[in-house]
Amino acid sequence: MRVIMFRRAILAAIFIAFAPTLAAQESDEAIHNELRALLSGIEEAINAGEYGDLAQYVHEDAHITTITQEVLSSSAEIQPYFEKWFGEGGFLKELRMGLEADELTEFYADKTFGVVRGSGAEDYVLTEGGFFPMKTRWTATVSKNDAGEWKILTLHIGTDFLDNPVLSAAEGLAKNAVVGTAVAGVVAGLVLGFFLGRRKRPA
Repeated sequence: MRVIMFRRAILAAIFIAFAPTLAAQESDEAIHNELRALLSGIEEAINAGEYGDLAQYVHEDAHITTITQEVLSSSAEIQPYFEKWFGEGGFLKELRMGLEADELTEFYADKTFGVVRGSGAEDYVLTEGGFFPMKTRWTATVSKNDAGEWKILTLHIGTDFLDNPVLSAAEGLAKNAVVGTAVAGVVAGLVLGFFLGRRKRPA
């Protein structure tokens, strides 16, 4: 009987010792699920072209550096930014993207702030047809507002300019322009030579 009671006491002591850790792990997992839902919400809104839905995931005083290196200083500037590029008469038709975090968010300040980084696969669909596939990297700071909701406070998006399809397309156009100019010069020279030759011939 004493042995059984002793074992129960040991198990109770172990449970008491590890209970705070288990509770913290469960709490962290709940936060990570909220942040996963936030990331999924952003992805779904952009892929559906519902740019007005993005503000709900972002702090009202957010600071965002976009892939075009434009700076947005509030959640109210997000929709106009997207509509400039993808709206009626915009340069691009639509954007399709997939976002993925590298690892779990690192929390600070009693779990009221967090830092996370990840990658993006973005397809920019052109108005005239076709698309540019773009690989991006992003870093975000998330914070909990007064209502206990997690929002994006800062976000920076970048891409490798050495592996940039837009740059490659521009280089291709430049090469074509050089070739076109050279061909035009050769043709002009031949035509000019033909007429000069005719003028020099005796009647």
